[in-house]
Amino acid sequence: MSVMRSPDDTVRPAPHRKIRLHLSSRPGYAAAAWGVLFAIPSFVWATGRTVGAQSTVSPSLVKLARDQVPWFVAVLVVTGFLKLFGALLGIGLTRLRGLRISRPMVFCGGGAATLLTWHGGLFVVHGVLVKAGALAVEPDLAALTGWYLYLWGPWFILGGLAFAAATSQYVRQCGDRRELRLYGAVGALGALALSVASTATGIG
Repeated sequence: MSVMRSPDDTVRPAPHRKIRLHLSSRPGYAAAAWGVLFAIPSFVWATGRTVGAQSTVSPSLVKLARDQVPWFVAVLVVTGFLKLFGALLGIGLTRLRGLRISRPMVFCGGGAATLLTWHGGLFVVHGVLVKAGALAVEPDLAALTGWYLYLWGPWFILGGLAFAAATSQYVRQCGDRRELRLYGAVGALGALALSVASTATGIG
């Protein structure tokens, strides 16, 4: 005795798969959007227009941008392109690639997630300590504490979480998860070591 299936039974799984694939790409597109949005101020400030920076960024940095100091303009342009590279990385993590491309993508994704989360976490911790009175800052920088605590810190952390989610989602969908997890871990540890070293030396 055979079981008859209605036409509806044969088409139901397809939309479900499409929805699942659409949802899995969201972290990558979120990371890409974060990179593009964050790149815009870098390029704008590199032209000498410091709109949005006067009250949210250190006055010394604003002065460097306004005076068009060559080395600082170069830093702004380079960081702007790095953020656009992050946007491309986010888009790349929205669909499976070959193993040769997947390795550097996961490596960079793990590094970006760690670097951004660490950087944002430092801003938040510093802001909390200042607000609690456990840490003193220069009077002209006191007004910036809130911006770094409530804007820049969470913004960096948001980007880090987006790259972490996109990278993790990508690895879970790949066949060779063990090798890619290793690449992601190496990228994350490398970024952490770089962040700790820059913080300890006062560079970052």
